[in-house]
Amino acid sequence: MQTYTMELQGRMLTMETGRLAKQASGAVLMKYGDTVVLVTATVSDEAREGIDFFPMTVDYEERLYAVGRIPGGFIKREGRPTERAILGCRLTDRSLRPLFPKGFHNSVHIVATVLSMDQDCPPEPLSIIGASAALSISKIPFEGPVAAVIVALIDGEPVINPNQEDTEKSDLHLMLAGTKEAVMMVEAGSKEISKEDVLRCIEAGHEQIKNLVTLQEQMVNEVGISKMEVITQELPSHLCEKAEPVIKSKIEAAFQIADKREREDQLTSIKAELVAEFTEEYPENEAELKKIFEIILKKTLRELIIEKGLRADGRSPQEIRPISCELSVLPRTHGSAVFTRGQTQVMNVCTLSALRDVQMLDGLGLEESKRFIHHYNFPPFSVGEAGFMRGPGRREIGHGALAERALEPVVPSEDDFPYTIRLVSEVLESNGSTSMGSVCSGSLSMMDTGVPIKRAVAGIAMGLIKEGEQVEILSDIQGMEDFLGDMDFKVAGTEKGITAIQMDIKIKGISSEILKKALERADQGYRHILGIMNETISVPRPELSPNAPRMIKLQIAVDKIRDVIGPGGRMINKIIAETGVGIDIEPDGRVFIAAVDPENGKKALQMIENLVKDVKAGEIYNGKVTRVERYGAFVELLPGKEGLLHISHMAYQRVDKTEDVVNLGDMIEVKVTDIDEKGRINLSRKALLPKPEGYVERESSDRGSRDRGNRGDRPRPGRS
Repeated sequence: MQTYTMELQGRMLTMETGRLAKQASGAVLMKYGDTVVLVTATVSDEAREGIDFFPMTVDYEERLYAVGRIPGGFIKREGRPTERAILGCRLTDRSLRPLFPKGFHNSVHIVATVLSMDQDCPPEPLSIIGASAALSISKIPFEGPVAAVIVALIDGEPVINPNQEDTEKSDLHLMLAGTKEAVMMVEAGSKEISKEDVLRCIEAGHEQIKNLVTLQEQMVNEVGISKMEVITQELPSHLCEKAEPVIKSKIEAAFQIADKREREDQLTSIKAELVAEFTEEYPENEAELKKIFEIILKKTLRELIIEKGLRADGRSPQEIRPISCELSVLPRTHGSAVFTRGQTQVMNVCTLSALRDVQMLDGLGLEESKRFIHHYNFPPFSVGEAGFMRGPGRREIGHGALAERALEPVVPSEDDFPYTIRLVSEVLESNGSTSMGSVCSGSLSMMDTGVPIKRAVAGIAMGLIKEGEQVEILSDIQGMEDFLGDMDFKVAGTEKGITAIQMDIKIKGISSEILKKALERADQGYRHILGIMNETISVPRPELSPNAPRMIKLQIAVDKIRDVIGPGGRMINKIIAETGVGIDIEPDGRVFIAAVDPENGKKALQMIENLVKDVKAGEIYNGKVTRVERYGAFVELLPGKEGLLHISHMAYQRVDKTEDVVNLGDMIEVKVTDIDEKGRINLSRKALLPKPEGYVERESSDRGSRDRGNRGDRPRPGRS
């Protein structure tokens, strides 16, 4: 067993190998604080045939025993990954994938298992560091090491790997991964901060990453083994030389077609012509010819951009495609919007509900629920394909979480807007950055609903073409530029500042100079889009959609909660049945009434107020006779609160029979004469009647004894 340690922000970080999971190609046990993550890397002996991509899979396994919990549900074991787990595996994958050699097609499987969880030490950076270390000491060819840190911004200063208390105070949550030389991956959510603050935090985080990489290098030098040979298939050079002059000019012409489908059809036709022309002479090289076409396609696109400043649809590098915004496109939803940018189109639908509909979270974090939810759907028809409709995959969950993170800073607090808010982005057309389209359409949709968000949010995706020292940054990239380019850099924000960032690259990192330039262009780009969105709607509608429920908030005493709920939920269910509203009661006494019909909401509010209202001696009530006995009648003054109108207090004259004065169901006016030490309410009707002339109040021993005798043995409603 070998152990390597360093101090990181006042806590010891430890990498251990040689004790656990020794049959994996590489295994490292990461410890930071009380968080423990086991990361393994395994490789297949043979390359997969017939593929043109690197087959790496990353699994991020959360175990609830890590926080001393047993999974809920009947089965009592972990099921499908949580959203946090899926995002964790994506972070690790995106940090590592660019650093494997081209042409390496052996299957690689990385598994990060969270064994112990310290809330002050999140496991996601440990997954990235552990995966890098496991790969680096194994036989798997990997051009690392890579390390990762979390950066916060507290009182304007970067803080590395903040604890839980600092995280809650921070204006930024930045996950940063990189090598010694460059940044590899950025994932951030922030509270409308400036691009200058973002860059300062990235630079501060990268300095700490260098120290973590040095520790891994020490480990590799002492326990690392030689790498396996990468066998790549070389394409016939003579075919490449012959094919390029034949099709290059045709590809350049096709790139100037703005419409995606027409352009793709033209490129498909060019590929077919190439294969048909050369297979007569080289019948055994059809597969190689198709690969050669893809190589020439990528080379031509990159040369056009670098040398001529022309893109695949004829735009200049900084040009943004035409944008249109539509509101209220669906008549019965609470709010809806369609955002179209070029051939990327996203429809977003906003739904409001009571707080009982919050999403419950069953994971390793402290957060148990969330009231703002964004879901993202990417059907096959959005790219003109026929396919299967299944549940959301990792890509859908990742894109949905990015848009949710971008919009969350402008969502009103629960106290100001006590609703559960769900946004659903339906991708109708896709040709570049549907996640940023979801941000724009989500912002428009909430404004259309009448959600009082602070400001509009827009997003843009930036690209990069880097050939040697020549660099070109592209604004608003489309699908082909993402696929054939070197970077996908997404930035979302408001007019006040940045709310979310996501950066993935396909090369071995980018310098701080390139990152700074890309961030400046992105800032200009999303502000341009904001301007167009604001022409459609600049502030939320003053009133909620007529289809949305109205929320009425009421604060009651905690000891009154049981009165509103009633035995077995009888009272609250009665209110819901009579009014059709939804009611949520929080442990602190907050009551939320959700009603589409305002009148029903007011009725429910009155019923609850009556339930929690205290009956006071000396007050007059108009009550309903609920029970008639020989000694008097019980009168309901308020819901669930009854008093006794004794027969002796019904009238000035003697009453021989209760029914001579009142009957079941009568509405009568009574006065509360007193409330005894047991909370029993005594009523009088006589006290409200005019006193007969010459009437003299006398103490009657007979009446008094009857009163006392009857009161001692009769049952009282709701009391034992």
